[in-house]
Amino acid sequence: VEAGIPEDDPRNPAAIADNVGDNVGDVAGMGADLYESYYGSILASMALGATAALSGAFGDMTEQMAYILASAPMALAGLGIVCSLLGVFVVRAKEGASFSQLLKGLHMGVWFASALVAVGAGVLFWLLLKDPAIAVYYAWWQPTLAIATGLSAGLIIAFATEYYTSYEHAPTQRIAEQTQTGHATVIIAGIAEGMKSTWAPLVVIVAAILLAFGFSGGNENFLLGLYGVGIAAVGMLSTLGITLATDAYGPIADNAGGNAEMTGQPPFVRERTDMLDSLGNTTAATGKGFAIGSAALTALALLAAYAIVVNVALVKKHTVNQWDTPLAQVGGADYDVSGVSTFKASRPDDGETVTLHLRNMGQGEFRLVAESGGTMSAGGALMLGSRGVVTGFGDICPQGSDIDATGTWDARNGSYSASASANGETYKFTLVPTDLATLQHMAAFYDISIMNPRVLGGLFLGVMLAFVFCAMTMNAVGRAAYRMMNECRRQFGLMRDKFRADGMSDEDVSDPMKWPTRTSINGVEYPDYQECVSISTAGAQREMVVPALLAIITPILVGLVLGVGGVMGLLVGGLTSGFAVAIYMANAGGAWDNAKKYIEAGHHGGKGSDGHKASVTGDTVGDPFKDTSGPSLNILIKLIAVVSVVFAGLVVHFGPTVQAALGLG
Repeated sequence: VEAGIPEDDPRNPAAIADNVGDNVGDVAGMGADLYESYYGSILASMALGATAALSGAFGDMTEQMAYILASAPMALAGLGIVCSLLGVFVVRAKEGASFSQLLKGLHMGVWFASALVAVGAGVLFWLLLKDPAIAVYYAWWQPTLAIATGLSAGLIIAFATEYYTSYEHAPTQRIAEQTQTGHATVIIAGIAEGMKSTWAPLVVIVAAILLAFGFSGGNENFLLGLYGVGIAAVGMLSTLGITLATDAYGPIADNAGGNAEMTGQPPFVRERTDMLDSLGNTTAATGKGFAIGSAALTALALLAAYAIVVNVALVKKHTVNQWDTPLAQVGGADYDVSGVSTFKASRPDDGETVTLHLRNMGQGEFRLVAESGGTMSAGGALMLGSRGVVTGFGDICPQGSDIDATGTWDARNGSYSASASANGETYKFTLVPTDLATLQHMAAFYDISIMNPRVLGGLFLGVMLAFVFCAMTMNAVGRAAYRMMNECRRQFGLMRDKFRADGMSDEDVSDPMKWPTRTSINGVEYPDYQECVSISTAGAQREMVVPALLAIITPILVGLVLGVGGVMGLLVGGLTSGFAVAIYMANAGGAWDNAKKYIEAGHHGGKGSDGHKASVTGDTVGDPFKDTSGPSLNILIKLIAVVSVVFAGLVVHFGPTVQAALGLG
């Protein structure tokens, strides 16, 4: 714009960097993003499926159900590969086809692959769950409908994204119309349309979560409902082969247009590539919407997986082999627990009263030996109730001290209704063995509610993290662009001096379109495309160090300071705000880009007009929106979830100590 050179002109030193950036961002970057969502949803679904099977809801079929539910996500992924390959053969286009016909041709492949996956998933789960002994607990149609929900959600989000970003529809045309009144109104219109576009994906994801949860039996078995949400995410991503190919079409078409411009092809070639480029912008935008939606479902599944991993960490923390000696002193007496696994000994009968020997380990965690009819079980236990309940019990049994209690076993809830007497007072409470703790027990133990200031603090930190991460990536683009602009100005200055030295008139030097496409200065060919590519590559790697560290360190620090409840709040805050902001930025950027294409097609003054210059400003602002900050939020919401899962054991083991040292215990 500054030098008066077209975007893809060979005289522009940054032209090749632009093409390379399209490939890196919309092919390699998007592929890595979707791959992360894919394996994240598969692993989370496997963990949720195995946990649901081992929850005791499947009777004698527990082991078989664990294998089925854990292996189904991988089988579904394999099925999706085959269906995606078949979907490619459905894509057709005719010579002279319009924009809408070309778009429909690409969509046909995705729709066909999705339909095949839905049918194939039904056959797959029918084969896995056709045994009548299993079907009593979990029918084949339940996960099939959850998968169909995920597939439908992906298609609807893609359609909504297309509506808000394609110049065939009113939102982008309204942005193009605003170019007639200047640069500022273009920016305002793009921001407004981007914000408005968030409603559809948000409503669709909410509906998909509720439907998948209900179809999978979540109203009767909470873990099976979460498994349905996880398998819905796998279903949405099962057509990744053709979805990613459709998304990669965008930069391929864009680069084809750039190559046509740089090699001086006839105008009709550029007209065709412009049509394909605009189509590619729309498919790239729909791909981003699809990626963001799948990231949200994946992050939700990882959120449930985090609670499961916390439970496992608690069990390990209080296993018998972690106790001081095989002859453990609990309740003021020595008990030989060397042959006792963690709570693997016989349970009491439902309603049976037993003697409980307790050692208070702090913050509601206990070491427990339960004696009943000559049998003994040993391990950890959690006291359910508010912080006031736990603190009150600490008054009669301080941390590190022992107390005997009487407990009645509640087999339905997997807990002891216990009471202990001290100092003339009787204290009543509920104890849950750590290996039997459900997600509901974990939520009650860590007081994961909106009224808990730790959870609320984590929630606000999650929202803050999304916006700070966006700001850091936007500034990173600005700094790298500044360095590249200075490099372009330097090269333009050298080239002008060289042309003057070669005898070119000042009038011709002032018109870049009269410059030769290449010139040699001191043995170096100019424009020097490689230098611009190097600047952007090095800048991207350097600028992402701090944002990446922020995303990794924040969940760990929040976990150590605010505990498991704080981490859950962080994940929920990051997921909800990150999802909405990512949709807004991706759609606003795509709409700005296609508004420019709409004007270049001859509307509102066409190419070279003042309106076109305003649309270029919108497109320039939109690039970091749709290519940097928007997609990076997908990574953020999944990364903080994965980091939380990986470091759950650290938080469970050392979080109480850190919180006590800070006065938060």
